Amino acid sequence: MSGSDLTPLSGKLVVTLEQAVAAPFCSSRLADAGARVIKIERKGTGDFARAYDTAANGESAYFTWLNRGKESVALDIKADEDREVLLRMLKNADVFIQNLLPGALAKLGLDSATLRERFPRLVTCDITGYGEDGPMRNAKAYDLLVQCESGLASVTGTPDGPGRVGVSVCDIATGMTAHAGICEALVGRDRTGRGSGVSVAMFDVMADWMSVPLLYHDYLGKETPRVGLNHTVICPYGAYPCKDGELVVVAVQHSGEWQRFCEHILGDATLASDPRFHDNTSRLNNKPALEALIKAEFAAHERAGMLKRLDAAGIASGAVNDVATLSAHPQLDRSAIATPSGEINVPTPPIRRSGGEATLGPCPAFDAEGKALRAEFGPRS
Repeated sequence: MSGSDLTPLSGKLVVTLEQAVAAPFCSSRLADAGARVIKIERKGTGDFARAYDTAANGESAYFTWLNRGKESVALDIKADEDREVLLRMLKNADVFIQNLLPGALAKLGLDSATLRERFPRLVTCDITGYGEDGPMRNAKAYDLLVQCESGLASVTGTPDGPGRVGVSVCDIATGMTAHAGICEALVGRDRTGRGSGVSVAMFDVMADWMSVPLLYHDYLGKETPRVGLNHTVICPYGAYPCKDGELVVVAVQHSGEWQRFCEHILGDATLASDPRFHDNTSRLNNKPALEALIKAEFAAHERAGMLKRLDAAGIASGAVNDVATLSAHPQLDRSAIATPSGEINVPTPPIRRSGGEATLGPCPAFDAEGKALRAEFGPRS
């Protein structure tokens, strides 16, 4: 049995009308799992993420990361002939994914409800910014906009001001959620014989992720402060500078760790029972005094030495690394992707399967499989 036969979604056909990040993230992970993914791109221009940058050996870093293992065909779905090619694909497809503006496909009879009526076994997934109803349903929803609208930026950053999460977290979270919804729908179809519709909105995903700050606001009347590299409700849990100026993050989660931290790191076992610090609530209420003790101790040691001490004491810790350090990190595993401009290396997908790791498929050039796909799904002579 070949490696592709061992993958969970081998034999499944996924057709996508996608662009940017959220939907391509979802479909790329379906491709990683063995699905055949056909990416429909606009004639002439293609997915605009192809032009985001040229960082990956001349190719877009975003596009190569999110479109591995797919086939590309350029179609004008407003044209009858090309729309028929798409419909022939969908007749054979297991999954259809789209992230165009709400209502854009209804005018062409390609909306999800119509497609499921025509192809009852089809699983459809609509990815939007704010859903298909509500006052913001037609609003454009790029990642930073949703970080701000959802309140995420208000709890990210420092006391001086809000900050953006440094990667496209709203897009990625939405793609992950859509991936889970599609896999659930496929399981359901195996049981019922009928496909179903999945819809995922970026705003809804981030509102869900914001549940803890929202519950603090709604039920305690408390705002979640911006604390930089610190935790808002656990102490000590944050970053401290060492003698060489490098930062170390420590996390003390329970009383046993707190006792070990006092004895082996702060060098004073009696601090564990000090009324100011004996439990997490007390430590939060007296955080400035505790922070002064911790900062003084860390400032006396180089980062490497402090990390060894923390490890020996059984205290969870980590280095605050930059991207250059991540690139050389001993824990980082990489996999190769072929692109039109040569091979690039990306982090190995985080889902590891017991049957062995599948090879990541190549990132397609624009309309690379167009001729072959038109022949496969075009009108029969």
